[in-house]
Amino acid sequence: MDARHLKNRPDDITDNMLTEIDRVIGRYRGQPGSLIPVLQQTQGICGYLPNYVQEYVASGLGVPGSLVFGVVTFYSFFKTVPSGRHSIRVCLGTACFVRGAGEALNRVKRELGIQVGDTTADRRFSLEAVRCLGACGLAPVAVIDDDTYRRMTSDKIMAAVEQYP
Repeated sequence: MDARHLKNRPDDITDNMLTEIDRVIGRYRGQPGSLIPVLQQTQGICGYLPNYVQEYVASGLGVPGSLVFGVVTFYSFFKTVPSGRHSIRVCLGTACFVRGAGEALNRVKRELGIQVGDTTADRRFSLEAVRCLGACGLAPVAVIDDDTYRRMTSDKIMAAVEQYP
């Protein structure tokens, strides 16, 4: 398949990635229920699913682009923007929220200049708000990469963030 003629290809989507995506599409083409596995593997190849890649997959599978877009935007595990080198997850579950997680999250957004779901321009950080990290006794909790930080305040969370290059 060669849908490489599609417009607005991001600079970080390479020909090698498209070749890998073609292989994935080839394995699944014509199989009912194949869209989600194709998108999961494609995200594994590219790191995210920009509009160009969504249209590429739609073309390869012979499905409408609107179907692919609908699936990508419905499921939270699909990303439409590139991920940062470090992920910051701030819990907004009840225990964390009542103990100030919202203030800590707002500080991160303000300091990094991004919103929840975004990545900094230098791709250093991605920011997520989650509903529960399963550590309510440590609330408010944030996780940066695989490191859990407890009893976060707006100052503590920024001190933790600054430790990640």
